[in-house]
Amino acid sequence: MALRRIGDVLLQARVITPEQLKDALAQQEKNERLGETLSRLEYASEMQILKALEDSTGVQRVSLSNFTIDEHVLAIVDEEFCRRHYIIPLRIEGKNLMFATSDPLDFVVIEDLRVRTGYRPKAFSAPKNEIITQIEKYYGFTRTLEALGAKQSISKEEEYQEDEEDDTPMVKLVNQILTSAVFQRASDIHIDPLDDKVLIRYRVDGVLDVVKEFPIKIHNQMISRIKVMSGMDITETRVPQDGRIQTAIQQKNIDLRISTLPTVRGEKVVMRILDLSGSMNKIGAIGLSAKEERLVREMIDRPNGIVLVSGPTGSGKTTTLYACLNELNKPGVNIVTVEDPVEIKMTGVNQVQVHPEVQLTFAKALRSILRQDPNIVMVGEIRDVETAEIAIRASLTGHLVLSTIHTNDAVKTVTRLLDMEIEPFLIASSLSGIVSQRLVRCLCTECSFEDDASPSEVVMFKKYGMNIETVKHAKGCPSCNFKGFAGRIGIFEVLPITKNMQKLIAENANVIELGKLARSEGMITILESGLQKVRQGITTLEEVLKVASDWE
Repeated sequence: MALRRIGDVLLQARVITPEQLKDALAQQEKNERLGETLSRLEYASEMQILKALEDSTGVQRVSLSNFTIDEHVLAIVDEEFCRRHYIIPLRIEGKNLMFATSDPLDFVVIEDLRVRTGYRPKAFSAPKNEIITQIEKYYGFTRTLEALGAKQSISKEEEYQEDEEDDTPMVKLVNQILTSAVFQRASDIHIDPLDDKVLIRYRVDGVLDVVKEFPIKIHNQMISRIKVMSGMDITETRVPQDGRIQTAIQQKNIDLRISTLPTVRGEKVVMRILDLSGSMNKIGAIGLSAKEERLVREMIDRPNGIVLVSGPTGSGKTTTLYACLNELNKPGVNIVTVEDPVEIKMTGVNQVQVHPEVQLTFAKALRSILRQDPNIVMVGEIRDVETAEIAIRASLTGHLVLSTIHTNDAVKTVTRLLDMEIEPFLIASSLSGIVSQRLVRCLCTECSFEDDASPSEVVMFKKYGMNIETVKHAKGCPSCNFKGFAGRIGIFEVLPITKNMQKLIAENANVIELGKLARSEGMITILESGLQKVRQGITTLEEVLKVASDWE
C-alpha cells in the first residue's frame, strides 16, 4: 500500500519515529492520507514529507507559483479527478504527461492517469495547498473566461440582468477571485483597470502581488457584479462608493469591505477581507518579549485607566486589542465594545457595530455603553476629540478602557492627545500605558539559513548595544512560494505611564522630554524590538527597517 510506503520512507529518513507512525495510523481518519494525518498531528510538516520523498524516490519538487502551466493540457485531465486526488497536469512532452501531486507514491492514481489520458505520467511533488490554489486558478478561471468570451459585446441591460443570476460566468469569476484570495490568506484584493487589461492583485503578508490578468472588456461587468453584491449604486461611476459583503468562503465567515474609486481608465476596486471566524490570539502569541508581555499584563490588570495601542493602518492594532480582551473575558466581568467593523465575534462580550448613517458614532455609542454598567470598555478607534474626552472620563469613573489611535510611536501618542486640546492633567491621571506596534514578515522556517552578518548589520546592532555575528536569511521554497517569508509578527514599543511620566505630562512637556524620560526608564523602541527579532532569527534587518526608523 502507498500509505505504508510513505511511512517507511519517513522512518528511514528519521522524519518520524516508529511510535509516531503507529499513533498516526491509529488516528488516521477515513479517506485521509497518512501524510495528512502526520501533518495534522504535527509529527512532520508537509515540506519535510515532500523532501523525504524526493530524497528517497528521486521525484523532484516543483514550485507551482513560478510554473506556467500549458492551459491546453487542462482539457486532457478532468477537473473533478484533479480535485479528488490533489493533482494538476503541467504540460505534455512527447508521450509524457508531466503532473504535480501531493503524494508521488500513490501508484493507483498514476496508473489511473495513464489509462485516462493515454500518456505516460511523470510525477513532480508539490504541497497540497499549492495544488488546490492552481486548480482553482487555472480550471476555474479558464472555464469562466471561455464562457465570458462567448459574449463579444454586452449591453448595459444584459450586464445588469446577468448580475441577478447566481450561475452566470461573471458571478462565478468574482466568486473564484474571492475564494482564491481567502485561500492564499490575502488581506486585500485590488482590481486595477489598465488600457488593455485588468490586473487582479492580492496583498499577502503586507506585500501586493499580481495574481491574474483579464481582458479589459470584462472590467465593467466585474465592477457591476461587485457593486450588486455590496449594495452600491450600479449606475453611478463618477464618484467613490463604499459597500460591504458578508459571505462564507471555505467554511469561513468572511466580511468584505468594498471601496470603489473612479480613475481615468475606469473604476478601481479594493476589497478588504476580514475573517469573522478567525481564531483569537493570546497575549503571549502576538510577538511580545517577556518584558513587554509583563508590562502589557500589568496595564490591563488595573481596574481603571486607558490603555492605547498605536500604529498606522494595517499594523495589527486590533489583533492586539482582541488578544487583551480574550485574556480579560471572564464570567464575572461585563465587557462592552464599540467597533467599526466588528472583526471577530467573541462569546461573552457585548459588541456594538458603529453605524454613522443612523448617527450611531463612536462617541454616541460610548455614551450609551457607560449606562450599561461595564467593567471594561473597548473603543475600536479614537478618531476625534469627543470620543477621546468620553473615553478619558470613563476611565476616571472606574472603567478600564482599551482603544487604538493613529500615531507613529508611543511618546507621540501623548502629544497627539495634547494636540486634541485635552487637558494635560486629565491625560496624566487617566492614561495607564501605550503600546505602539508594527508588523514584519517572518522568515520561512523551511528554507531559512544562517549567514555571516554584514558590516552594516554589525554596526547597526552595536549602536544599540547588541553584538551579532550571524543572521538568518531565506532562499525561498515551495512552502513560501519562493518568497522566503511566511506569516507576520509584531514588533512593539511599550510605554507604561509611571509617576515621573505623569508629572511630565501634567506639566505639558514636549515630545523630546517625554522621550528622554521613557528611554531612561527602560523603554525599548520599535526598532530595538525589531533588532531583537532579527537576532532571534525570526525576521531580517531589511524587514525591520521598512517599518521602523532610527528613533534618535
